Amino acid sequence: MRKSYRVKSEKDFQQVFEAGDSVANRAFVIYKIERAENKHFRVGISVGKKVGHTAVARNRLKRYIRAVLTEEKAKINPKIDFLIIARPYARNFDMTKVRCNLLHALSLAHVIDEMPDEIEENESERHSE
Repeated sequence: MRKSYRVKSEKDFQQVFEAGDSVANRAFVIYKIERAENKHFRVGISVGKKVGHTAVARNRLKRYIRAVLTEEKAKINPKIDFLIIARPYARNFDMTKVRCNLLHALSLAHVIDEMPDEIEENESERHSE
């Protein structure tokens, strides 16, 4: 994901935190703010030390999150800035769990319109077991 797609400055992060609305599931918290002047969405990703004690673990989770966002780029509302904060529940997630939980949180926050069908089917299968 190119740097132009990232919320980088501390000022921008704080603006989204303070003025934005938030939604959460067990693995991720999403803060979102509307920005009409944006050409495309911007995202900030935060994975704290409570989630992974080593930089390797935190960077792996950030890489998975960026991969999901790159795959779903066309579905994301271009007029927003949003932050993704990982919770400790996501500590040992593999790529498929990150994808499932992140898409769920993004759909709750209305960053994407709805969850893809294959994710919903996997969720219903998992809950029926």
